Amino acid sequence: MPVFLNHEDALSLWRDALAASVRGDGPDLSVRQMLIMLRVYTVQSPHTVRELSEVLNISKPAISRALDRLEKLGFVLRHRNEYDRRSVRVRGTGKGHIFMMKFAEQVSEAGRELESPTPFEAGIPLANDGGRLR
Repeated sequence: MPVFLNHEDALSLWRDALAASVRGDGPDLSVRQMLIMLRVYTVQSPHTVRELSEVLNISKPAISRALDRLEKLGFVLRHRNEYDRRSVRVRGTGKGHIFMMKFAEQVSEAGRELESPTPFEAGIPLANDGGRLR
């Protein structure tokens, strides 16, 4: 079932989830690092540096730098393909999975704290607000 948020609530949700993450005991990840984590942990496919670069529209060197940090944190593992040494596979770890589940809970908690109901919850038809914030 889709969830509809107005722009203000969407930004509030993101702000509150990020604030909870930063205040927590886990490491602070950059937006790029978090984007890679979201891709690795929510999309079931063999991930490679090349695939991450293409899908996320981020240069391969930038992906590699982000993966360096994520690997040091124990959130991802990289393995060179034994048949094509240029291809590097990326996969998540148990520690990374726990980090993402905690982040998912922080997002859920931030969503429960939204003050205005979604249009669906309020029984209001979804209207186009022109993309403006209140």
